Amino acid sequence: MTTIIIEDEKPAARLLQRKLGKLNIGVGVMLHSVEESIEWFSKNGHPDLIFLDIQLSDGLSFEIFEKVEIKSAVIFTTAYDEYALRAFKLNSIDYLLKPIDEDDLKIAVAKFKSLLPKEEIQSQSLGIDFEEIKKMLINPFEKNYKKRFTVKIGQHLKVISIDEIECFFSENKGTYIHTFDKRDYLIECTLELLEKELDPANFFRINRKFIVPLKAIKEIVVYSNSRLKVILPSFSEEDVIVSREKVSDFKTWIG
Repeated sequence: MTTIIIEDEKPAARLLQRKLGKLNIGVGVMLHSVEESIEWFSKNGHPDLIFLDIQLSDGLSFEIFEKVEIKSAVIFTTAYDEYALRAFKLNSIDYLLKPIDEDDLKIAVAKFKSLLPKEEIQSQSLGIDFEEIKKMLINPFEKNYKKRFTVKIGQHLKVISIDEIECFFSENKGTYIHTFDKRDYLIECTLELLEKELDPANFFRINRKFIVPLKAIKEIVVYSNSRLKVILPSFSEEDVIVSREKVSDFKTWIG
């Protein structure tokens, strides 16, 4: 199996190479820009698998697909999640957010290997249930729910685990994460898109302004006009109300 990495930050490329080495995946070539990648593909055969950073030093890696008909499977790697839908329209096996979790990487490689001929899968097994992986490939968004969010704070990036989130809320046309440690972070995502990316067993959109996780609900009290009020551990900027049309589904959701 031939594998290449396209990543503009050389330390990140080497780190990914080492992580892949632990999975017995050798990396033959590392490329670092859109221009270099286009030139390389024009002169070389296509590998089986590409690990592709989205934001390269000279542009977005999607530009490579505009110049070259890529025949390889692709696993995207990026510090941002706003390109997920565009990435899955290409030859994408998975979409990994940096810093890349080794378990997520292992599953992504397993997804790719599940598409190989059966004898190759057996010889390169990673101890993953490939039948389950194949089910995930039918619809990558169905089970591969968000585990973390990357937010920009000045010139720095902060990774927020899904377990740190007390709620999502919208305000002044922006969408925010509110964490259990009473901090708010602006994210480039709508509540509508979040509904599709969050596990519905754990998150519920209670009205047009709020999505709440089950684990964050401290108390539920009866509110006016047949509505319900949700009490969260720290969010106090306004009442968190289950809208009238959502009450029935909300009661079903909480069991």
